[in-house]
Amino acid sequence: MNQGSRRMRLLAFCGAIVLVIAYFLFTPPSVDNTAVISSSDDAIARGAYLVNAGGCVSCHLAVNDDGSTNSAILSGGHALVTDFGTFFAPNITPDVDTGIGNWRAQDFLRALQHGRSPEGSFYFPAFPYRAYAGLNDQDVLDIGAYLLSLDPVSNVVPEHETPWWLSRFALVGWNLLADLTGGDAPELIAGQEESPLIERGAYLARNLGHCGECHTPRNKLGISQLAQEFAGAQIGEERIEAIDSAALADWDRSSFDLFLLLGMKPDADFVGGDMSDVIEHNTSRLTDADRLALAAFFTR
Repeated sequence: MNQGSRRMRLLAFCGAIVLVIAYFLFTPPSVDNTAVISSSDDAIARGAYLVNAGGCVSCHLAVNDDGSTNSAILSGGHALVTDFGTFFAPNITPDVDTGIGNWRAQDFLRALQHGRSPEGSFYFPAFPYRAYAGLNDQDVLDIGAYLLSLDPVSNVVPEHETPWWLSRFALVGWNLLADLTGGDAPELIAGQEESPLIERGAYLARNLGHCGECHTPRNKLGISQLAQEFAGAQIGEERIEAIDSAALADWDRSSFDLFLLLGMKPDADFVGGDMSDVIEHNTSRLTDADRLALAAFFTR
């Protein structure tokens, strides 16, 4: 076999490997094809609660013409300014043209659990899909049931403003790096994993409430460093305080529960900034049981 023939075979082999890798990286993830969105009152009510618990309102609230916001409408437009550009929260009302009116159960599962759009493209991680990946299917479907029950609102949201090198295509590599370098969150200590209360708190904090998206440090690529879960982070010029065990050493369950309800710290000072919005639109609307679960998890 001459050298030219060997080179062609090598190139063909490398090309085949690239195609196989591309297939596995770009093929939309498999989800339950039998899943359906329920229109029952119970599913919608559960979904409404989960949307509040998940803090969806804090990002997807409508932006009025004068720049003010309206948390009663989830038609999007709110800007999230980051070190990697400005991202505009999409319209998640069931408007067919500008919202999610055409979404099926599988679209919700792929979006929330895998960060993929109905067309198969990648969402930017300003949408916290890496935290939502831990949501169970039923919670995702109930969220879909509530969102599709809303009044449709026509609202075209601006395109994201990102640097030239940051594209949805680049997120293939980013997600792989996040899997390889993000690490793992600390395990619950022996015995705690048997507590349904703490397990529920972990699910609310790590997945549905995605507290780590703000409170966990990130590397220069914006990848959460889960081994330092809740140790505080720097977002732009704002320092997000730590909420790990060391930072909460002086807190007990009752003080943390009261904080989630009213935003009041053990020293009787009230939280401000973005966290006050989280209290108003998210944690204050939790059931007593779920607030207690979060308090049990963070003060364990």
